[in-house]
Amino acid sequence: MDAVTVADRRSKGDVEPLVRLARDDMAAVDALIVARMQSQVPVIPLLADHLVAAGGKRLRPLLTVAAARAGQPSNAGGEIDAAVKLAAAVEFIHTATLLHDDVVDGSNLRRGKTAAHLIWGAPSSVLVGDFLFARAFELMVETGQMRALGILARASSVIAEGEVLQLTRAHDLNLDQETYLRIISAKTAELFAAAAESGAVGAGADEACVRALRAYGLNLGLAFQLADDALDYGGVSEELGKNAGDDFREGKVTMPLLLAAARTRGREDAFWDRTINKGQRTEEDFRRARELVVGTGAVVTTLDTAHEYADAAKAALKALPIGEWRSALEQLADFAVSRAA
Repeated sequence: MDAVTVADRRSKGDVEPLVRLARDDMAAVDALIVARMQSQVPVIPLLADHLVAAGGKRLRPLLTVAAARAGQPSNAGGEIDAAVKLAAAVEFIHTATLLHDDVVDGSNLRRGKTAAHLIWGAPSSVLVGDFLFARAFELMVETGQMRALGILARASSVIAEGEVLQLTRAHDLNLDQETYLRIISAKTAELFAAAAESGAVGAGADEACVRALRAYGLNLGLAFQLADDALDYGGVSEELGKNAGDDFREGKVTMPLLLAAARTRGREDAFWDRTINKGQRTEEDFRRARELVVGTGAVVTTLDTAHEYADAAKAALKALPIGEWRSALEQLADFAVSRAA
C-alpha cells in the first residue's frame, strides 16, 4: 500500500476556505509585517524580505487570526486588532527560527529559494533573525495582552529547547519515538499551539475555547511536521519548499528513517551506520534510503500517525460553536496531512 492509497481513505482537506475567510485580516497582517521589518540598515529588510516574501500560505499567523475569529465572543464587535499584531509576531518568530535553523543545518533551499545564509552569509542571517525576534516582542507588548505575551515568550523558549535537543540527538539511530515526538512537539507544534492560543486570548475567548484552540494547534503542528517528514522521502522539492531528501542529507533522524532502520535491522545495519552514524553519504545513498523507507512502509506508517493527530485536532474543535470558521479549521487539519499524498 502506498502513501496515495492511505491518503485516499481520508478527507483531502483544503486550506482555501480558511484563506478566503481570513483574507481581510491577513491583508492587515501582511501590511504590518512589511512595515515592521523595515530598518535604516539596508541588509535587514532585504534579507528578511527574501524569506518573508516567499511565505506561502503563512499558516501560523493564519491560525492566529482564525483562532481569534473562531473564539471571539458574539458581543465583541468584530475587531481583532490585538490578534493581528500577535499574528505578525508569530510570523516574525517563525521566520527568525528558520533563519537560525538554516545556518545550523547548512540548508541550501528554503521556501523554494536559495537559503539566505548562502547569499548574505551566516552572521547576517543570525543577526537578522535576532532583529525579527525583537520586533515580535515589540508587537506583543503593544497589544497590552500580558497573557498572550507570556504564551508566545514561553513558545520561543520551548522552540529553542527543541532545537538543542535535536542537535544533541542528531545522527542517533537509537532515538526512541517518544523522544522524537518530544522534539517535533517543541520545534514545530509548540508555535502552532501558541499561535492559536494567543489569538484566542487576544480576542477575549472564554477558557474552554482557549484550551480547545491550543489543543487544536498542538495536534495540527504534530500532524504537519510528520507529513513533512514523510514528504522528504515521498515528495518532490516543489511540495516541500526545500530539496527532497534534505533530512537524509543532513543526517536528521525522523520517523520514516527510524521506522525503516528498525524494519531492516540485521539486513541494512551497515548502510544505516555508514550514512547516518558516520555521516558518509552520497546522492546514490539517498536513492537507496528512499527505496528502503518507502519499501518498508515507513512513509505510510508516518502518514497514518499524522492522520491520527489531525483527527485529534478536529476533535478538539468540538468545544467551539458550529460555523464557517470551525469548518475551515477542520479542513485545514485534513489539508496538513493530505498534501503529502
